[in-house]
Order: sequence, then C-alpha cells, then structure tokens
Amino acid sequence: MEPRLNFVTLVVADLDRARRFYLDGLGWTAAFTGDDVLMIAVGTKLVLSLWTESGAREEIGEVTRGGTLPFTLAHNVASPADVDAVLATARAAGAAVHDAQQRTWGGYSGYFVDPDGFRWEVAFNPFPIGGVTFP
Repeated sequence: MEPRLNFVTLVVADLDRARRFYLDGLGWTAAFTGDDVLMIAVGTKLVLSLWTESGAREEIGEVTRGGTLPFTLAHNVASPADVDAVLATARAAGAAVHDAQQRTWGGYSGYFVDPDGFRWEVAFNPFPIGGVTFP
C-alpha cells in the first residue's frame, strides 16, 4: 500500500461555529458545504473535513468528547514571523493561543486551540523532512 492521507476529518459539536472560525476567522475557503459537513482543501490532495456529530454517528457510531485530544494538527510556514502572524489571526478568530517559542529541535512553533478543542501547531521548520521542504 502506498502511504497516503487524503482527508482529515474532525467531528465538531457545532458546524456553524466551526464554519465561522475556519472560514470567517482564519480566512480559509470552503471546497464543499453540505448539511452535515464542511470540506476545506488544505493541500494539493488533502482535505480538512468538519463533520457534525449526528452525521458522524450515522456512519461511525457513538462520538465521545472530553479531555485533551491525544494528537495535534500542524500548519508549517516559511518563517518565525509567519508563525506569529498565523497565531495572531487565530487569536483574533477566538482561538486560545499558546505563544510560539524557539524549540530544542531547531524550529519555532506555537499552538492554537479551535472551538472544539482540536490543537493546531503553527511551525517554522528550518529542516527538510523526508525530502519535503516546508512550505
């Protein structure tokens, strides 16, 4: 099997609130909008899908919430100044923001938390990873 990831789906408690945060607040553009889902192209072949709890429940079963989710999503940018700018945009959109700092691995990163508790890392990585240079 070829390693590939095409969709990241986040189950959200309130799709209208998520829409306001990602589209109005962060300025992203919807690729598809349905009654139970909002899809945003976030890469050449990668889509962020925001799905209502009721829609998710119909396909995957019960949805649970609570605590700090054990993963993060990452948004890499070209410079430390870009990290700070993205975090400022997220803060203005209503996100809880953990300010950026220089990391021991050589990069500069900070975090924001969306309205449903999903944590996004915003990072400047000065090193190529797996032959991929960011951005």
